[in-house]
Amino acid sequence: MTDQTRVVTHQVRRLEVAADLPFEELRARYEQAVPAFDPGHYFGGLAPDRIDWATISRITEKQAPHGFLLYWRNEADQMMRVAGHDRRCTTYLMGNHVVAERMYRHDPGILLYAPLRVTLYEDHDGGVWFAVDQPSTRFSSFGDPEIAAVGVELDGKLADLFSTLGIAVPDELTH
Repeated sequence: MTDQTRVVTHQVRRLEVAADLPFEELRARYEQAVPAFDPGHYFGGLAPDRIDWATISRITEKQAPHGFLLYWRNEADQMMRVAGHDRRCTTYLMGNHVVAERMYRHDPGILLYAPLRVTLYEDHDGGVWFAVDQPSTRFSSFGDPEIAAVGVELDGKLADLFSTLGIAVPDELTH
């Protein structure tokens, strides 16, 4: 293989939405709306080579009532307290492998941005925030209309999630 480098410069919109909720309440609502991914639901009694994609899709739809699953959680504030910081902050990776596959088939590189990274945090004034990069601005950078369309669809799923959480839906998500 020759030495190759691709450089893609693109603009990303970070959405930071104030939540008129205490941190713990926002986090509890979020974790209820975005349940943890559990591979046991897929492979519980089946070997991974004995399950088909239609079954995975059906199970995922049931497991992700708002379109997203939680793949990872990091309570960053625990470590930051050691450094003397007292603000709450939890970071997540949320997504949907069935939705991601619809982009992956065109370019596996989309996994750089899927799952989505979400941060719930308190600012220095005590305000509580939900922060995420707007999916369509991330996925449009691949220059593929099929991938870009799924990014726009994810914007809509994110808008629905904000509504479920009881926080404002940014105009940028409703195109």
